[in-house]
Amino acid sequence: MAFPAVLRAFLILISLHHYRKSSAQEDITISYGPAPSPSFPSSPLVPALFVIGDSSVDCGTNNFLGTFARADRPPYGRDFDTHQPTGRFSNGRIPVDYLALRLGLPFVPNYLGLRGSVKDMIRGVNYASAGAGIIFSSGSELGQHISLTQQIQQVTDTFQQFTLSMGEEVASDLISKSVFYISMGTNDYIHYYLRNVSNVQTLYLPWRFNQFLAQTMKREIKNLYNDNVRKVVVMGLAPMGCAPYYLWMYPATNGECVDMINDMILEFNFEMRQMVEELAQELVDVKIIFCDAFQASMDIMENHDRYGFNVTAEA
Repeated sequence: MAFPAVLRAFLILISLHHYRKSSAQEDITISYGPAPSPSFPSSPLVPALFVIGDSSVDCGTNNFLGTFARADRPPYGRDFDTHQPTGRFSNGRIPVDYLALRLGLPFVPNYLGLRGSVKDMIRGVNYASAGAGIIFSSGSELGQHISLTQQIQQVTDTFQQFTLSMGEEVASDLISKSVFYISMGTNDYIHYYLRNVSNVQTLYLPWRFNQFLAQTMKREIKNLYNDNVRKVVVMGLAPMGCAPYYLWMYPATNGECVDMINDMILEFNFEMRQMVEELAQELVDVKIIFCDAFQASMDIMENHDRYGFNVTAEA
């Protein structure tokens, strides 16, 4: 599903606030009221930002692939800095653009457009691909995409390039101090479970499917850890049952969200949160957080006037 970029950016800033506090073992109180304009740091807070995900954070990967999941034509990009489509699935900036600015970094370029230049990758790389899922084949009916497993392999390839260019010690230090942002899972529902691909609904009840997704994600994050990744942000899923497509498919009075779908997403977020907490206990020196996009999104929709939105209940 697609929420306004400013909404997702707001959720990210909440995550960063929680990240700074939790690393110091302090208690926090998060307010979901309108946030003040951020002050951007004069120097980077971290060496680089690396992005793994789907259309929520794709900044142009799919421009290089044979796929129907493309954002390389208007009206995409009309409010972006260049006023041109870039491959971002947004009229303007996407969440990780705001995150990069907040970290004092430039916008992160997509991996397929870099042609292996270490100089261009030193401040971060975006591996995200629209249509991608935690499951390898999620979104396959749309055409080519780079799955979670493939994106993790691209991270490993990048680390190898860094090692050859600057030496293993320097490369490992850069990776360990950088932030890795993961936003994926939507397509495992939209293009897999809810479509009952391979009769998955018969084989897996929603709770069991969610456990499978969480354990797959856990394994891949451990692979990142083996490449010396130590700072990770894992985004939960927003309420897909409130997305315009599902409001249209499952007609409801007064724009009510589809509870059946939202219940699955709540279970997914629960499993992902548990997975993140397990990794925080199991892995040495890792700083990993889970960002609850569901509850924050619901708060914004239910109190839309406070956030400057007029319509939240019509497809």
